[in-house]
Amino acid sequence: MKPHHHQDHPLKELNILPKTQRSSVLTLSVTLILITIACLYFSLPTPFSIPSPPPVDTKCDVFTGEWIPDPNAMYYTNNTCSAIHEHQNCMKYGRPDTDFLRWWWKPKGCNLPRFDPEEFLSVVRGKSIAFIGDSVGRNQMQSLICLLSKTVSPNLIAETKIRDQTHSTWYYPTSNFTLSNFWSPFLLIASEANPTSPSPIGLFHIHLDHPDPAWTAHLSRFDYLIFSAGHWFFRPLMLYNTTTTTTTISCSNCKDNNITHISVYDAYRLAFRSTFSALKGFKGTAFLRTFSPSHFEGGVWDNGGDCVRTRPFKAEEGRLEWFQGEMYRAQVEELRAAAERESGGVRFGLLDVTAAMSMRPDGHPGRYGRPKNETKYNDCVHWCLPGPVDVWNGFLLHLLKVEEARIVVRSAISDAVRLRGTICG
Repeated sequence: MKPHHHQDHPLKELNILPKTQRSSVLTLSVTLILITIACLYFSLPTPFSIPSPPPVDTKCDVFTGEWIPDPNAMYYTNNTCSAIHEHQNCMKYGRPDTDFLRWWWKPKGCNLPRFDPEEFLSVVRGKSIAFIGDSVGRNQMQSLICLLSKTVSPNLIAETKIRDQTHSTWYYPTSNFTLSNFWSPFLLIASEANPTSPSPIGLFHIHLDHPDPAWTAHLSRFDYLIFSAGHWFFRPLMLYNTTTTTTTISCSNCKDNNITHISVYDAYRLAFRSTFSALKGFKGTAFLRTFSPSHFEGGVWDNGGDCVRTRPFKAEEGRLEWFQGEMYRAQVEELRAAAERESGGVRFGLLDVTAAMSMRPDGHPGRYGRPKNETKYNDCVHWCLPGPVDVWNGFLLHLLKVEEARIVVRSAISDAVRLRGTICG
Protein backbone atom coordinates (compact mmCIF):
# COMPACT_ATOMS: atom_id res chain seq x y z
CA MET A 1 0.00 0.00 0.00
CA LYS A 2 1.23 3.39 -0.86
CA PRO A 3 1.91 5.61 2.11
CA HIS A 4 -0.55 8.51 2.59
CA HIS A 5 0.97 11.90 1.84
CA HIS A 6 -0.35 14.93 3.77
CA GLN A 7 0.05 17.13 0.74
CA ASP A 8 -2.90 15.38 -0.97
CA HIS A 9 -6.16 17.35 -1.40
CA PRO A 10 -7.85 17.83 2.00
CA LEU A 11 -11.11 16.36 0.72
CA LYS A 12 -9.33 13.07 0.06
CA GLU A 13 -8.15 13.11 3.64
CA LEU A 14 -11.76 13.09 4.83
CA ASN A 15 -12.23 9.68 3.26
CA ILE A 16 -9.79 7.96 5.61
CA LEU A 17 -11.03 9.56 8.87
CA PRO A 18 -13.21 7.66 11.29
CA LYS A 19 -16.96 8.17 10.73
CA THR A 20 -17.54 10.45 13.73
CA GLN A 21 -14.63 12.66 12.77
CA ARG A 22 -15.76 12.78 9.15
CA SER A 23 -19.17 13.99 10.33
CA SER A 24 -17.70 16.72 12.53
CA VAL A 25 -15.37 17.95 9.83
CA LEU A 26 -18.19 17.96 7.27
CA THR A 27 -20.43 19.95 9.63
CA LEU A 28 -17.64 22.44 10.30
CA SER A 29 -16.95 22.82 6.58
CA VAL A 30 -20.60 23.42 5.75
CA THR A 31 -20.85 25.95 8.58
CA LEU A 32 -17.81 27.84 7.31
CA ILE A 33 -19.24 27.88 3.80
CA LEU A 34 -22.60 29.23 5.06
CA ILE A 35 -20.86 31.92 7.11
CA THR A 36 -18.84 32.92 4.05
CA ILE A 37 -22.02 33.15 1.98
CA ALA A 38 -23.70 35.16 4.75
CA CYS A 39 -20.76 37.53 4.94
CA LEU A 40 -20.89 38.08 1.20
CA TYR A 41 -24.65 38.55 1.28
CA PHE A 42 -24.63 41.00 4.16
CA SER A 43 -22.00 43.05 2.35
CA LEU A 44 -24.42 43.75 -0.50
CA PRO A 45 -26.14 47.17 -0.51
CA THR A 46 -29.62 45.63 -0.48
CA PRO A 47 -31.59 44.59 2.62
CA PHE A 48 -31.64 40.88 3.43
CA SER A 49 -34.78 40.92 5.53
CA ILE A 50 -36.92 43.84 6.58
CA PRO A 51 -39.93 44.34 8.79
CA SER A 52 -43.11 45.25 6.98
CA PRO A 53 -43.20 48.99 6.28
CA PRO A 54 -46.49 50.83 5.75
CA PRO A 55 -48.03 49.68 2.45
CA VAL A 56 -47.20 52.34 -0.12
CA ASP A 57 -46.44 52.52 -3.84
CA THR A 58 -42.98 54.08 -3.62
CA LYS A 59 -42.81 54.45 -7.42
CA CYS A 60 -46.02 56.45 -7.68
CA ASP A 61 -45.58 60.11 -8.68
CA VAL A 62 -48.55 61.38 -6.70
CA PHE A 63 -48.04 64.97 -7.81
CA THR A 64 -48.81 64.48 -11.52
CA GLY A 65 -52.44 63.80 -12.35
CA GLU A 66 -55.91 65.33 -12.43
CA TRP A 67 -58.93 65.98 -10.26
CA ILE A 68 -61.75 63.45 -10.56
CA PRO A 69 -65.29 63.57 -9.11
CA ASP A 70 -65.60 61.90 -5.73
CA PRO A 71 -69.00 62.13 -4.05
CA ASN A 72 -67.51 60.98 -0.72
CA ALA A 73 -64.62 63.42 -0.60
CA MET A 74 -65.92 65.72 2.18
CA TYR A 75 -64.62 64.30 5.45
CA TYR A 76 -65.68 66.98 7.94
CA THR A 77 -67.71 70.17 8.19
CA ASN A 78 -67.41 73.42 10.09
CA ASN A 79 -69.77 71.85 12.63
CA THR A 80 -67.55 68.82 13.29
CA CYS A 81 -64.20 70.64 13.40
CA SER A 82 -63.47 73.66 15.58
CA ALA A 83 -59.95 74.23 14.16
CA ILE A 84 -61.10 76.03 11.01
CA HIS A 85 -59.75 79.56 10.75
CA GLU A 86 -62.53 82.11 10.53
CA HIS A 87 -61.41 83.43 7.13
CA GLN A 88 -61.39 79.94 5.58
CA ASN A 89 -64.78 78.96 7.00
CA CYS A 90 -66.61 79.24 3.68
CA MET A 91 -69.64 77.21 4.77
CA LYS A 92 -70.23 79.46 7.77
CA TYR A 93 -70.23 82.56 5.59
CA GLY A 94 -72.74 81.24 3.13
CA ARG A 95 -70.89 79.87 0.13
CA PRO A 96 -73.89 78.56 -1.85
CA ASP A 97 -72.23 75.79 -3.88
CA THR A 98 -70.76 72.57 -2.48
CA ASP A 99 -69.59 70.85 -5.67
CA PHE A 100 -66.06 72.15 -5.05
CA LEU A 101 -65.91 69.72 -2.10
CA ARG A 102 -66.59 66.63 -4.20
CA TRP A 103 -63.26 66.03 -5.86
CA TRP A 104 -60.17 63.98 -5.12
CA TRP A 105 -56.77 63.89 -6.77
CA LYS A 106 -55.98 61.03 -9.16
CA PRO A 107 -52.25 60.61 -9.93
CA LYS A 108 -51.34 59.47 -13.42
CA GLY A 109 -50.86 55.69 -13.49
CA CYS A 110 -51.48 55.07 -9.79
CA ASN A 111 -53.77 56.07 -6.95
CA LEU A 112 -53.71 58.40 -3.98
CA PRO A 113 -55.82 56.73 -1.28
CA ARG A 114 -58.30 58.84 0.59
CA PHE A 115 -56.89 60.24 3.78
CA ASP A 116 -57.14 57.67 6.57
CA PRO A 117 -56.83 59.31 10.01
CA GLU A 118 -56.12 56.05 11.81
CA GLU A 119 -53.37 55.16 9.36
CA PHE A 120 -51.86 58.63 9.68
CA LEU A 121 -51.80 58.41 13.48
CA SER A 122 -50.20 54.99 13.22
CA VAL A 123 -47.45 56.25 10.91
CA VAL A 124 -46.66 59.22 13.17
CA ARG A 125 -46.88 57.31 16.44
CA GLY A 126 -44.26 58.67 18.81
CA LYS A 127 -43.28 61.39 16.29
CA SER A 128 -43.61 65.16 16.02
CA ILE A 129 -44.33 67.50 13.10
CA ALA A 130 -43.85 71.26 12.85
CA PHE A 131 -45.51 73.48 10.24
CA ILE A 132 -43.22 76.48 9.77
CA GLY A 133 -44.04 79.54 7.70
CA ASP A 134 -47.04 81.51 6.54
CA SER A 135 -50.82 81.35 6.84
CA VAL A 136 -51.15 78.97 3.88
CA GLY A 137 -49.04 76.52 5.86
CA ARG A 138 -51.35 77.08 8.82
CA ASN A 139 -54.23 76.43 6.40
CA GLN A 140 -52.80 72.94 5.76
CA MET A 141 -52.17 72.28 9.44
CA GLN A 142 -55.77 73.15 10.34
CA SER A 143 -56.92 70.85 7.53
CA LEU A 144 -54.87 68.06 9.12
CA ILE A 145 -56.42 68.64 12.55
CA CYS A 146 -59.88 68.53 10.96
CA LEU A 147 -59.12 65.35 9.02
CA LEU A 148 -57.84 63.66 12.17
CA SER A 149 -60.88 64.87 14.15
CA LYS A 150 -62.89 62.08 12.55
CA THR A 151 -60.92 59.78 14.86
CA VAL A 152 -59.67 61.95 17.71
CA SER A 153 -59.22 65.59 18.65
CA PRO A 154 -55.93 66.82 20.14
CA ASN A 155 -55.15 68.56 23.39
CA LEU A 156 -53.86 72.12 23.02
CA ILE A 157 -50.82 71.99 25.31
CA ALA A 158 -48.98 75.23 24.54
CA GLU A 159 -49.57 78.68 23.09
CA THR A 160 -46.74 81.19 22.90
CA LYS A 161 -46.96 84.79 21.72
CA ILE A 162 -43.95 85.98 19.74
CA ARG A 163 -44.11 89.35 17.97
CA ASP A 164 -47.93 89.42 18.20
CA GLN A 165 -48.24 86.00 16.62
CA THR A 166 -49.30 82.76 18.30
CA HIS A 167 -47.24 79.58 18.11
CA SER A 168 -49.37 76.60 19.08
CA THR A 169 -48.70 72.97 19.98
CA TRP A 170 -51.21 70.13 20.08
CA TYR A 171 -50.78 66.63 21.50
CA TYR A 172 -52.50 63.36 20.55
CA PRO A 173 -52.03 61.19 23.64
CA THR A 174 -53.33 57.92 22.15
CA SER A 175 -50.54 57.95 19.54
CA ASN A 176 -48.01 60.11 21.40
CA PHE A 177 -47.98 62.49 18.43
CA THR A 178 -47.15 66.19 18.69
CA LEU A 179 -48.16 68.83 16.14
CA SER A 180 -46.86 72.41 16.21
CA ASN A 181 -47.23 75.58 14.19
CA PHE A 182 -44.62 78.36 13.99
CA TRP A 183 -45.65 81.61 12.34
CA SER A 184 -42.73 82.90 10.27
CA PRO A 185 -43.94 84.12 6.86
CA PHE A 186 -40.44 84.97 5.58
CA LEU A 187 -38.73 82.10 7.49
CA LEU A 188 -36.11 84.72 8.41
CA ILE A 189 -35.86 87.48 11.00
CA ALA A 190 -38.23 90.15 9.74
CA SER A 191 -39.88 93.29 11.02
CA GLU A 192 -42.40 95.71 9.60
CA ALA A 193 -41.05 99.20 9.06
CA ASN A 194 -44.27 100.86 10.19
CA PRO A 195 -46.55 98.41 12.01
CA THR A 196 -49.20 101.06 12.65
CA SER A 197 -49.58 101.95 8.97
CA PRO A 198 -53.09 101.29 7.57
CA SER A 199 -51.55 100.02 4.34
CA PRO A 200 -51.91 96.25 3.85
CA ILE A 201 -48.61 96.14 1.96
CA GLY A 202 -46.19 97.93 4.26
CA LEU A 203 -42.41 97.71 3.92
CA PHE A 204 -40.59 94.88 5.72
CA HIS A 205 -36.97 94.57 6.79
CA ILE A 206 -35.63 91.05 6.11
CA HIS A 207 -32.31 89.68 7.35
CA LEU A 208 -31.29 87.15 4.72
CA ASP A 209 -28.49 85.67 6.80
CA HIS A 210 -30.58 85.14 9.95
CA PRO A 211 -33.26 82.40 9.94
CA ASP A 212 -36.02 83.14 12.40
CA PRO A 213 -35.20 81.88 15.93
CA ALA A 214 -38.94 81.50 16.46
CA TRP A 215 -38.46 78.10 14.78
CA THR A 216 -34.71 77.44 14.73
CA ALA A 217 -34.63 77.32 18.55
CA HIS A 218 -36.95 74.31 18.55
CA LEU A 219 -35.56 72.04 15.83
CA SER A 220 -34.41 69.30 18.17
CA ARG A 221 -38.00 68.67 19.27
CA PHE A 222 -39.19 67.50 15.86
CA ASP A 223 -38.93 64.54 13.51
CA TYR A 224 -40.53 66.31 10.53
CA LEU A 225 -40.55 69.94 9.41
CA ILE A 226 -42.86 71.36 6.72
CA PHE A 227 -41.75 74.73 5.33
CA SER A 228 -44.27 77.05 3.71
CA ALA A 229 -43.65 80.53 2.35
CA GLY A 230 -44.59 82.49 -0.74
CA HIS A 231 -47.05 85.35 -1.09
CA TRP A 232 -45.51 87.61 1.56
CA PHE A 233 -42.45 88.03 -0.66
CA PHE A 234 -44.45 90.19 -3.06
CA ARG A 235 -44.51 92.99 -0.46
CA PRO A 236 -41.90 95.79 -0.51
CA LEU A 237 -38.78 94.39 1.17
CA MET A 238 -35.51 95.84 2.42
CA LEU A 239 -32.98 93.00 2.43
CA TYR A 240 -29.92 92.85 4.68
CA ASN A 241 -27.01 90.44 4.37
CA THR A 242 -24.27 90.73 6.98
CA THR A 243 -20.79 89.24 6.84
CA THR A 244 -18.01 89.62 9.41
CA THR A 245 -17.00 92.94 7.88
CA THR A 246 -19.91 94.45 5.95
CA THR A 247 -23.66 94.61 5.61
CA THR A 248 -25.08 94.79 2.12
CA ILE A 249 -28.51 96.25 1.57
CA SER A 250 -30.80 95.64 -1.37
CA CYS A 251 -34.51 95.87 -1.94
CA SER A 252 -37.34 94.14 -3.73
CA ASN A 253 -40.53 95.89 -4.85
CA CYS A 254 -39.33 99.12 -3.24
CA LYS A 255 -39.22 102.69 -4.58
CA ASP A 256 -35.73 103.68 -3.42
CA ASN A 257 -33.59 104.17 -6.53
CA ASN A 258 -30.43 104.62 -4.48
CA ILE A 259 -30.38 100.96 -3.40
CA THR A 260 -29.63 97.88 -5.47
CA HIS A 261 -32.85 96.23 -6.59
CA ILE A 262 -33.24 92.47 -6.79
CA SER A 263 -36.21 90.51 -8.03
CA VAL A 264 -38.83 88.88 -5.85
CA TYR A 265 -37.61 85.53 -7.11
CA ASP A 266 -34.02 86.18 -6.05
CA ALA A 267 -35.15 87.30 -2.61
CA TYR A 268 -37.28 84.16 -2.34
CA ARG A 269 -34.38 81.98 -3.46
CA LEU A 270 -32.01 83.53 -0.90
CA ALA A 271 -34.55 83.07 1.88
CA PHE A 272 -34.78 79.33 1.21
CA ARG A 273 -31.02 79.04 0.85
CA SER A 274 -30.60 80.55 4.30
CA THR A 275 -33.43 78.43 5.71
CA PHE A 276 -32.01 75.13 4.48
CA SER A 277 -28.52 76.08 5.65
CA ALA A 278 -29.93 76.51 9.17
CA LEU A 279 -30.85 72.81 9.27
CA LYS A 280 -27.28 71.62 9.73
CA GLY A 281 -27.37 69.20 12.65
CA PHE A 282 -31.10 68.49 12.34
CA LYS A 283 -31.56 64.70 12.25
CA GLY A 284 -35.07 64.49 10.88
CA THR A 285 -36.79 65.13 7.55
CA ALA A 286 -37.50 68.60 6.16
CA PHE A 287 -40.28 68.91 3.57
CA LEU A 288 -40.67 71.88 1.27
CA ARG A 289 -44.31 72.59 0.51
CA THR A 290 -44.16 74.20 -2.90
CA PHE A 291 -45.74 77.47 -3.97
CA SER A 292 -49.54 77.54 -3.74
CA PRO A 293 -51.04 79.46 -6.71
CA SER A 294 -53.63 82.16 -6.26
CA HIS A 295 -56.48 82.61 -8.76
CA PHE A 296 -57.50 86.26 -8.98
CA GLU A 297 -59.60 87.09 -12.03
CA GLY A 298 -61.13 90.38 -13.15
CA GLY A 299 -58.46 92.39 -11.35
CA VAL A 300 -55.53 92.12 -8.95
CA TRP A 301 -55.98 91.22 -5.30
CA ASP A 302 -56.48 94.79 -4.08
CA ASN A 303 -58.40 96.10 -7.06
CA GLY A 304 -61.46 94.03 -7.80
CA GLY A 305 -59.85 90.60 -8.18
CA ASP A 306 -62.14 87.68 -7.34
CA CYS A 307 -62.38 83.89 -7.69
CA VAL A 308 -65.91 82.80 -8.54
CA ARG A 309 -65.39 79.55 -10.44
CA THR A 310 -67.20 76.49 -9.10
CA ARG A 311 -65.33 73.63 -10.79
CA PRO A 312 -61.68 72.58 -11.16
CA PHE A 313 -59.76 73.08 -14.37
CA LYS A 314 -59.07 69.97 -16.39
CA ALA A 315 -55.44 68.87 -16.59
CA GLU A 316 -54.97 70.54 -19.97
CA GLU A 317 -56.57 73.77 -18.68
CA GLY A 318 -54.47 74.12 -15.54
CA ARG A 319 -51.76 76.66 -15.94
CA LEU A 320 -49.31 78.63 -13.88
CA GLU A 321 -48.84 82.31 -14.32
CA TRP A 322 -45.26 83.14 -15.27
CA PHE A 323 -44.45 84.63 -11.86
CA GLN A 324 -45.84 81.54 -10.11
CA GLY A 325 -43.60 79.31 -12.16
CA GLU A 326 -40.58 81.43 -11.23
CA MET A 327 -41.40 81.15 -7.52
CA TYR A 328 -41.75 77.41 -7.86
CA ARG A 329 -38.46 77.12 -9.75
CA ALA A 330 -36.54 79.18 -7.17
CA GLN A 331 -37.57 77.14 -4.16
CA VAL A 332 -37.24 73.73 -5.80
CA GLU A 333 -33.76 74.52 -7.11
CA GLU A 334 -32.69 75.61 -3.64
CA LEU A 335 -34.08 72.40 -2.15
CA ARG A 336 -32.18 70.34 -4.71
CA ALA A 337 -28.96 72.23 -3.99
CA ALA A 338 -29.40 71.76 -0.24
CA ALA A 339 -29.96 68.02 -0.67
CA GLU A 340 -26.82 67.75 -2.80
CA ARG A 341 -24.77 69.61 -0.18
CA GLU A 342 -26.03 67.48 2.69
CA SER A 343 -23.66 64.64 3.56
CA GLY A 344 -25.58 63.26 6.51
CA GLY A 345 -28.19 64.11 9.09
CA VAL A 346 -31.12 66.01 7.63
CA ARG A 347 -33.15 64.43 4.83
CA PHE A 348 -35.08 66.60 2.38
CA GLY A 349 -38.45 65.92 0.78
CA LEU A 350 -40.74 67.70 -1.67
CA LEU A 351 -44.44 68.24 -0.95
CA ASP A 352 -45.27 69.41 -4.44
CA VAL A 353 -48.76 70.90 -4.46
CA THR A 354 -48.24 73.48 -7.22
CA ALA A 355 -49.52 71.61 -10.27
CA ALA A 356 -52.54 70.17 -8.49
CA MET A 357 -53.58 73.49 -7.00
CA SER A 358 -53.11 75.39 -10.26
CA MET A 359 -56.24 73.47 -11.33
CA ARG A 360 -58.39 74.55 -8.36
CA PRO A 361 -59.61 78.12 -8.95
CA ASP A 362 -62.85 77.01 -7.29
CA GLY A 363 -61.30 76.20 -3.89
CA HIS A 364 -60.64 79.67 -2.44
CA PRO A 365 -62.84 81.55 0.05
CA GLY A 366 -63.21 84.55 -2.27
CA ARG A 367 -65.95 86.69 -0.74
CA TYR A 368 -67.02 83.86 1.61
CA GLY A 369 -64.28 84.30 4.17
CA ARG A 370 -66.01 87.12 6.01
CA PRO A 371 -69.47 88.45 6.93
CA LYS A 372 -71.36 90.00 4.03
CA ASN A 373 -71.35 93.45 5.60
CA GLU A 374 -67.58 93.44 6.12
CA THR A 375 -65.64 95.19 3.39
CA LYS A 376 -62.37 93.43 2.68
CA TYR A 377 -60.46 92.11 -0.27
CA ASN A 378 -61.57 88.81 -1.76
CA ASP A 379 -59.35 85.94 -0.62
CA CYS A 380 -58.14 83.97 -3.63
CA VAL A 381 -54.91 82.88 -1.87
CA HIS A 382 -56.03 80.65 0.99
CA TRP A 383 -58.28 77.59 0.70
CA CYS A 384 -61.72 76.82 2.06
CA LEU A 385 -61.95 74.23 4.84
CA PRO A 386 -63.08 71.67 3.99
CA GLY A 387 -61.74 71.93 0.47
CA PRO A 388 -59.01 70.95 -1.96
CA VAL A 389 -56.26 71.72 0.58
CA ASP A 390 -57.29 68.47 2.30
CA VAL A 391 -55.51 66.63 -0.52
CA TRP A 392 -52.21 68.12 0.67
CA ASN A 393 -52.45 65.90 3.72
CA GLY A 394 -53.11 62.93 1.48
CA PHE A 395 -49.82 63.84 -0.19
CA LEU A 396 -48.20 64.22 3.22
CA LEU A 397 -49.39 60.81 4.38
CA HIS A 398 -47.97 59.26 1.21
CA LEU A 399 -44.60 60.95 1.77
CA LEU A 400 -44.48 59.88 5.42
CA LYS A 401 -45.21 56.28 4.43
CA VAL A 402 -42.46 56.38 1.80
CA GLU A 403 -40.09 57.88 4.37
CA GLU A 404 -41.06 55.24 6.94
CA ALA A 405 -40.40 52.51 4.38
CA ARG A 406 -36.95 53.96 3.71
CA ILE A 407 -36.21 54.15 7.43
CA VAL A 408 -37.16 50.50 7.82
CA VAL A 409 -34.87 49.55 4.94
CA ARG A 410 -32.02 51.67 6.29
CA SER A 411 -32.46 50.07 9.71
CA ALA A 412 -32.40 46.59 8.18
CA ILE A 413 -29.22 47.39 6.24
CA SER A 414 -27.64 48.76 9.41
CA ASP A 415 -28.58 45.57 11.27
CA ALA A 416 -27.09 43.52 8.45
CA VAL A 417 -23.84 45.46 8.59
CA ARG A 418 -23.62 44.99 12.36
CA LEU A 419 -24.35 41.28 12.01
CA ARG A 420 -21.71 40.98 9.31
CA GLY A 421 -19.21 42.67 11.59
CA THR A 422 -20.07 40.26 14.43
CA ILE A 423 -19.85 37.10 12.32
CA CYS A 424 -17.18 38.02 9.81
CA GLY A 425 -15.04 40.18 12.04
